[in-house]
Amino acid sequence: MLKILQIILSIIVASFGVYGLVTGDFKFQSYMQLFLGFTMLVVGLREYQKGHKGYFWLSIVVSLFILSVSIESFLV
Repeated sequence: MLKILQIILSIIVASFGVYGLVTGDFKFQSYMQLFLGFTMLVVGLREYQKGHKGYFWLSIVVSLFILSVSIESFLV
């Protein structure tokens, strides 16, 4: 289940990134960061299930940082 969610979120992030690069319009960059944060959260949960505690904590910290930057960009 988490693998499918990770793939879907990764496709969404890649789609926003490609759209921004092709059109030069970066108005969806905040959404891309939001979905990237959720993707990293799912990666962390998958690593926790595998028993890789180091990668779990790293992914969670990166996820929280990306989500906080994304939320701040929505507020500005």
